[in-house]
Amino acid sequence: MMTFILLIVFVLGYFAVILEHYIHINKSATALITAVVCWLVIVLYASDKMVVVENLSHHLGAISEIVFFLLGAMTIVEIIDAHDGFQNIAETIKTNNKTKLVWLISFISFFLSAILDNLTCTIVMMSILNKLIKKQKTKWLLLGLVIIASNAGGAWSPIGDVTTTMLWIGKQITPFNIIQKTFLASLVSMLIPTLMINYLIKEKIELKISIEKNLNFTSSEFERNLIFYLGIAGLLFVPVFKTFTHLPPYMGMFFSLGIIWVVTELIHNKKHQHEKGLLSVNHALRKIDTPSILFFLGILMSIASLESAGILPKLADKLNNAVGNVSLVAIFIGLLSSVFDNVPLVAALQSMYSLKDFPTDHYFWELLAYTAGTGGSCLIIGSASGVAVMGMERIDFFWYLKKISWIALIGFFSGALVFILQHKLMG
Repeated sequence: MMTFILLIVFVLGYFAVILEHYIHINKSATALITAVVCWLVIVLYASDKMVVVENLSHHLGAISEIVFFLLGAMTIVEIIDAHDGFQNIAETIKTNNKTKLVWLISFISFFLSAILDNLTCTIVMMSILNKLIKKQKTKWLLLGLVIIASNAGGAWSPIGDVTTTMLWIGKQITPFNIIQKTFLASLVSMLIPTLMINYLIKEKIELKISIEKNLNFTSSEFERNLIFYLGIAGLLFVPVFKTFTHLPPYMGMFFSLGIIWVVTELIHNKKHQHEKGLLSVNHALRKIDTPSILFFLGILMSIASLESAGILPKLADKLNNAVGNVSLVAIFIGLLSSVFDNVPLVAALQSMYSLKDFPTDHYFWELLAYTAGTGGSCLIIGSASGVAVMGMERIDFFWYLKKISWIALIGFFSGALVFILQHKLMG
């Protein structure tokens, strides 16, 4: 009876998350309520309630590593943006050559998302394209490319996508190995859609006359470049820190944030309080997307309740019996992530398959990192990047389905094929 009620609560909460834009209830609120109710069901049916509380504390500790990691990363990105550090990228992209512009947007999104994360990269690129592109139709096609390229870029980097970060923190993958094994597949899943979208844009791209700058403060070029390169270096430092110290990634992220915090305090200490406030870490912490962090917390705690109740291991056995082939399982999960959020899907698989079944850097985890990261591009609701563009640019679901989804799907299967062939040829 407990299992049935738990599944009903979880499924209802999950659909409420998916239908966020139709029921007009923020998915973070739904995820938090679902998490609490799921654990409430478990504790009400438990004979020993202290065991449930201990399990809850154990799961919260593991999930908090991801939450704090995201908190640090998003704060660093906000600090860079506050100093107009991404202005360098806008100036680099600005060109009247259609083919050059399309490929610049694609490659910058691909590599920038690997450093920042796909959601942050998409928001940055969306802001830049709004400053650059005149026609809405052209801008929407380019934003579709940004979604595909940023999701592909996030898939091969341990800090580029939440699901890849989850696999890294969960010890399913290691940073340098995942880069080596998934980079080529991710690159192919970006290159083919870029070629297709470049062909689809027939007319000359019209650019706006000037690029708007942040006029809320006066920050020197030295300060802008210093914070930009220091922030990027801080983010790149995290996997190196983890490899050499064996401390959790969030510790490296906190260290990088602390260094940037000290530097910003020192370079702005003589400025007016109001101007200094806009450039401070305190201001960045108020600007970060806290609801998204709470969403990850809620949905991961909901998944943890299913693991604690013993539901996920049973599902793993059924999935193995039904499909059998681990490659097909990973590809199926990737396609499923275009309908359902990839965070809970990957969290579920982490609970369903233990490290005894598939040890660290196993082929299954590597392919899953690729498929879960890129599969969400097939629908606009399938990734955080797509949802952000849909919400902020009001891109229609069916427009994306007609114009972009089939392109993303071709890229997804092309990359998966490359990954499987690479594994068979090189091991």
